[in-house]
Amino acid sequence: MAFFKGTDAHVVAPDVAISFFKGIMPFNTLDDNTLRNIARHCRIDFFPKGTRLLTADTTELTHLYLIQRGGVKAFLEDDNGEVTLKDFRGEGAYVGALAIIRGTPANLNIETVEDTFCFLLPREIFLDLIEKQAAFAHYYLKSFSEKIVTTAYNELRHHKVARRSNEDLYLFTIKVGDLVKSLRKVGADATIQAAAALMSEFRVGCLLIHDALDDEKIVGIITDRDLRSKVVAAGMDYSQPVTTIMNSPVQTVLSQSLCFDVLLKMMDTGIHHLAVERGGRIVGVITSHDIMLLQGHSPYYLFKEIRGQQQIPGLYPLAQKIPEVIRGLIGEGAKAGNITQMIAILNDHILGRMLTLLEKELGPPPVPYCWLLLGSEGRREQTFKTDQDNAILYADPVDEVERQAAEAYFKDFAAKAIDHLVNCGYPLCPGEIMAINPLWCQPLSVWKQYFERWIAAPDPQELLNSTIFFDFRAGFGETTLAEELRAHLNRGIAGKDVFLFHMARQCMDSRVPLSFFKNFIVEKDGEHKNRLDIKRQGLSPFVNFARVLALKFGVKETNTLARLKALMEGEHIQGELWSAASEAYELQMQQRLVHQLKQIEEGVLPDNHIDPADLSDLERRMLKDAFTVIERLYGVLGQMYPVT
Repeated sequence: MAFFKGTDAHVVAPDVAISFFKGIMPFNTLDDNTLRNIARHCRIDFFPKGTRLLTADTTELTHLYLIQRGGVKAFLEDDNGEVTLKDFRGEGAYVGALAIIRGTPANLNIETVEDTFCFLLPREIFLDLIEKQAAFAHYYLKSFSEKIVTTAYNELRHHKVARRSNEDLYLFTIKVGDLVKSLRKVGADATIQAAAALMSEFRVGCLLIHDALDDEKIVGIITDRDLRSKVVAAGMDYSQPVTTIMNSPVQTVLSQSLCFDVLLKMMDTGIHHLAVERGGRIVGVITSHDIMLLQGHSPYYLFKEIRGQQQIPGLYPLAQKIPEVIRGLIGEGAKAGNITQMIAILNDHILGRMLTLLEKELGPPPVPYCWLLLGSEGRREQTFKTDQDNAILYADPVDEVERQAAEAYFKDFAAKAIDHLVNCGYPLCPGEIMAINPLWCQPLSVWKQYFERWIAAPDPQELLNSTIFFDFRAGFGETTLAEELRAHLNRGIAGKDVFLFHMARQCMDSRVPLSFFKNFIVEKDGEHKNRLDIKRQGLSPFVNFARVLALKFGVKETNTLARLKALMEGEHIQGELWSAASEAYELQMQQRLVHQLKQIEEGVLPDNHIDPADLSDLERRMLKDAFTVIERLYGVLGQMYPVT
């Protein structure tokens, strides 16, 4: 590095600065004379790891920071000290441009995550370039006007998943409060006909119903569907009060909620009209149509196609559309938790619609049943077409006739269902942990016996094979059966320290994928030489840790991130460990998703084997930091279950 000591930083040799500028946007659009001029005003400074460069709403920007080597993180901190990570920025990235252009203090906290060198360009020089260089100005101003908000996975998105020109960042930048129009409501004493007339006058598809004596108190909602199904189709008298057909209570979302979170709620609940609340008051309604208009490829379009399908084969191509929907979400900046939630919801709706149509084809089952989802499906952590892991749990038959009828029905039902899922693109489980296997198509009493046996005599090999079942959740059918089985499991585990000891020690048998010198431990030879299995080596320790503690403390959640949060809220793990573990897990999941999406777009069957050489320096550092958290998790388990 060629520099010498200046007054407040280090003056850099012009040729070194020019070489750097020619390698980054938008400086590489400037001519040589302009570059030479700004190089004369440029300085370079060194900031050790952990240095706070900027403090939100406090630091006045005197220079634009351009990262020459190293990396920084951008974050916000609320009054309670809770940190929200916004971005990681590596070599070639800038810091402070928005605040300089707006003439405001820094809008984010910026801290170095490793030893970092930054070129410092005086704000006056930067503003002069903005004013006089059209292409240069366009680069910065366009990004701000389009609300491109970078996230903690900035490098993953920009370097691994190219954005398409027709994709906009609406779902993750627009809040539902920004979409709400005029509040349309009618009194509870109004007639159905009067309400219908108002809906026609206002040209809206729904009306909120307020208390007859208090127009601020919302007591219900009616939609155009209610008018069709409850009034017209049923031949109801239009002079009846509107309260006879309203839906109550009204489901609400906060005005500050992101459109994506509201979309998830709509798809998960099947409710298409949600009241928007601001400051304790209902200010309007957000509809699925409002959100669909934001995007040409909104997940809601696919959701509607799935729900409207009347033939099982019609679901096959719809399931194949899921990767494209997920691609759009990754391009928009969705975090791994958002993405896996969306995959789970879409997969659940494919399954639910398929089983509904299959029931119509085969006739009603002889006893109530629940289709169980296991493993990553049970945890809502599927990526791109993970193997099927499922089972059937049905109510105990009352006699031998009913038992034989149930066995025959569910054997046929499972065979057809598994076949259809394969045609939808969900591969068979190599270990045959599927409903088609008679072992995993059993009445409630047998399932209870399974778990009792696994808990009472935890044989190491059988325990290894059975862990997939401890993450079960209801996928379709009579959910109370799954709830009863979960309650039975939690009661049975209480106080079974031997079982939990074996499960904890099994978890800690997985080696942290870092060497003594903190290098990645990769495959030495074979098909995946020089690669690491991010699922087995990186993600599984977090999944296993969360499962052990969830079972120990009776946490009903199955999702890993939800389990970690519940453990923190129950004060079973420290808040700082929860934060570190959640960030580390989500980062690895993001790496896995982007890796698999890239393979799909290249026509390669997706896998979990990542080549560290394909990662940027900052990505490798982040991944190493994530792996070091595994050692802390093992430390917690080691204290709870020491080897005596």
